[in-house]
Amino acid sequence: MCLHGGPGVANRHSVINDITDLFDDFTIVAWDQRGTAGSYWGVKAEQLTIKQLIEDANALVNYLCDHLKKEKIFILGGSWGSLLGTWLLHEYPEKIYAFVGFGQVVNIHKNELISWQYSLDEATKANDTKAIETLKRIGPPEMGCYKGDDLFDSMLLQRNIMMKYGGYSKEDGKQDYYHAIIKPVVLSGEYSLSDLIGYVKGYKFVLRSMWREVGTTDFEKTCTKFKAPIFIFDGRLDYNTPAVLVEHWFDMIEAPIKELHWFEKSGHNPLSDEPDKFKKLLKEKLLPLAKGETC
Repeated sequence: MCLHGGPGVANRHSVINDITDLFDDFTIVAWDQRGTAGSYWGVKAEQLTIKQLIEDANALVNYLCDHLKKEKIFILGGSWGSLLGTWLLHEYPEKIYAFVGFGQVVNIHKNELISWQYSLDEATKANDTKAIETLKRIGPPEMGCYKGDDLFDSMLLQRNIMMKYGGYSKEDGKQDYYHAIIKPVVLSGEYSLSDLIGYVKGYKFVLRSMWREVGTTDFEKTCTKFKAPIFIFDGRLDYNTPAVLVEHWFDMIEAPIKELHWFEKSGHNPLSDEPDKFKKLLKEKLLPLAKGETC
């Protein structure tokens, strides 16, 4: 089961396009989370909480186990999906073979400070006065939140500058958020018109509704003991959810199996940056667990 990022950025299109060669080994499930794309309609802001999304994810795990007649399933989560997946593994491990996180979230307060500082440092090196002025105007962020009239718009300004200077992916360093994230959704053909409207409305609505709560995330204090295996596949070059925060938290983790694998040429999404390595490792680590073997 794949947990998308954001919160609010559905990824059915990339799941279908990026990992079709895993279909012989896995049944792949992509889910539009509450408030997102096909699940946008009728959702109210007060329903968009971390606890509610954990409960939603657990309900889907139970449904899939029943529907597929499986005792357990695997969870794959990137970015916000790594945050949700970490909590899901912590709270409801019974029907999870293992969780794999990438673009792994650890501490949102530190996350945004590091990401903002990276953007400022790179803009300063490039003598990009417009970017420097923008970053100083909206930051430094406090508990993950940037200054400005609108939380989402201010974060988008920072993300665009961070992506411009390669903090998301060295391959796509010149792209902005729209061309890297939104355009592929519209052109994918995966979403109905209703889904697309829900996507455009939902990704802003969900983030605005949830981000202040998300900003309190600190897994070093809340999530270090797990009853099921946890794997982190992280891009060493990631400054969207900075890789520098991962190792210390990982060292604190207690789990039946825990492994941290670095992708030296990857940024925020190693599945996209180093797909062959990512999928090979995924099969090597997960398939033995499904067969009752150890890694």
